[in-house]
Amino acid sequence: MNLSIVNLASIAIFLSVFLFPSFNSTYWLKWRASLIPSTKFGADLIVKNGVIFTSDPSFPFANSMAIRDGRILRIGNYSSLQDLSGYGTKELNLEGKVVVPGFIDSHVHLISAGLQMARVQLKGVNWKDEVVRRVKEAVLNAKRGSWILGGGWNNDLWGGELPMASWIDEVTPDNPVWLTRMDGHMGLANSVALKLAGVTNLTKDPNGGKIVQTADGDCLHDHAEPTGLLIDAAMELILSWIPEVSVDERREAMLRASSFALTRGVTTVVDVGRYFPGSSVEHSWQDFSDVYQWADSSGKMKIRVCLFFPMGTWSRLHGEIHRAGRALSNWIYLGGVKAFADGSLGSNSALFHEPYFDDPHNYGLQVLEFESLFNMTISSDMSGLQVAIHAIGDKANDLILDMYESVALKNGKRDRRFRIEHAQHLAPGTADRFGQQGIVASVQPDHLLDDADAAIRKLGVDRAQKGSYLFRSLLSSNALLAFGSDWPVTSTYPLRAIRTAMNRIPPGWDTAWIPSEHLSLNDALIAHTISAAWACFLENEIGSLSTGKLADFVILSSDSWDEFATGGSTSVNATYVGGIQAYP
Repeated sequence: MNLSIVNLASIAIFLSVFLFPSFNSTYWLKWRASLIPSTKFGADLIVKNGVIFTSDPSFPFANSMAIRDGRILRIGNYSSLQDLSGYGTKELNLEGKVVVPGFIDSHVHLISAGLQMARVQLKGVNWKDEVVRRVKEAVLNAKRGSWILGGGWNNDLWGGELPMASWIDEVTPDNPVWLTRMDGHMGLANSVALKLAGVTNLTKDPNGGKIVQTADGDCLHDHAEPTGLLIDAAMELILSWIPEVSVDERREAMLRASSFALTRGVTTVVDVGRYFPGSSVEHSWQDFSDVYQWADSSGKMKIRVCLFFPMGTWSRLHGEIHRAGRALSNWIYLGGVKAFADGSLGSNSALFHEPYFDDPHNYGLQVLEFESLFNMTISSDMSGLQVAIHAIGDKANDLILDMYESVALKNGKRDRRFRIEHAQHLAPGTADRFGQQGIVASVQPDHLLDDADAAIRKLGVDRAQKGSYLFRSLLSSNALLAFGSDWPVTSTYPLRAIRTAMNRIPPGWDTAWIPSEHLSLNDALIAHTISAAWACFLENEIGSLSTGKLADFVILSSDSWDEFATGGSTSVNATYVGGIQAYP
């Protein structure tokens, strides 16, 4: 460095400090920076020579961006960033690769996903004998009397027959077993678990739940008996007997799931917790303090989380936000509250206006009494909390839209961004109401892959074709469409979800399911980035690659935008969180 420049800078500092004490220190610091290159005033990293999709409609593409202190300092052409390059600035040559903002998964159960990764894996299993084999293998590696836990099974993959305790009783004589269906709204207990929990043919169905029983006088029983299947709120009969997962197990599960999410390009998740019908509302709060706050304070967070809590605990969340604010750090945000209106299609517990085609006396389940749900929503909204409600069936969606409309009228106008989680099956005209009321449709495209055949069988061709997964209709109504996965129901995989929304071709199909509901690549990307950020009030921090935003981005394997748009083999090459490479 030129000695005269250093001397000149030293004189300037001396004069400003000792001769001109009233001189604003900001000015001499800026002047000194212009003379002496420093990483404090330049960029930490300049990413160049790429196809950078910003998610900003006013400036959709750039080829370079400069990053400092974890945020985007400037984005544009490489030549426009040269003044930000100084001593210590690193450069990353993308060599033409496509870059997108870090994906936001708008609906996950993060710790549940991490726990499931270490349990009996039944996702994708398409025959009974394989279910039995995997459970038997788990028993051989477990202590006598310990619980065998797992899940992910989908009876639609083996023709629709629901599993029974008798399938696994022979291989689990000394161990209680609980295996959840992929959607989390139904579980299978073996006879040991049923006996432990005291579930018999005399046990009554709880409100919002069902104990599945054999038909009277079937070939195996002289009278109705529990089959081992419990739906929605009835799952509490078993869950209350399962030992609580230890703090260490939950911490390991969160870190395990976070590492996996990074491999898929996910840098932020909206975590709706381990709360579902039949589970304890305390789980979400225990995970908040035992896992997330621990990881944040010890520097172990890998991805950003926006946390939603059970609506029944709205006053506790209101107090926490009043005490500490919504953004606890750059890693943890307090989002809002969540409740359930109905169950799921696969468990025949989603709530519909008309009965199930394959179960003509069944309209589904309303998990919470409407008056209770209405009162909690009014209180939550009045306290300024964002409200998210699970609704899958067409009647459930209409009930929640009606309720949201009433609450908004009662509590007055504000930017509330009410959310409906899933919004899978809608009655004619309901998609338009999302836009008219400004409702966030938090949807999971990959559920379409599992539901197409089941929807036709359970709802009939006409109802399934007219009202299922109406992504284009929702977007056309000006609803805010936010993409997620519902992991561990399906794996978090934004690139696959984007392709699903574009193509809508279920496994084994040659043509698209309801092709009029296709989305473009641009619309699908927006739904997994900036719209997902808007859907949880984080658009000022994440979701797009623009000046001032946190530098979360994903480098894809595609060498051009055309290749990305037309090819189906694009994968994640690298994931950056706050400008730092987090994967690989």
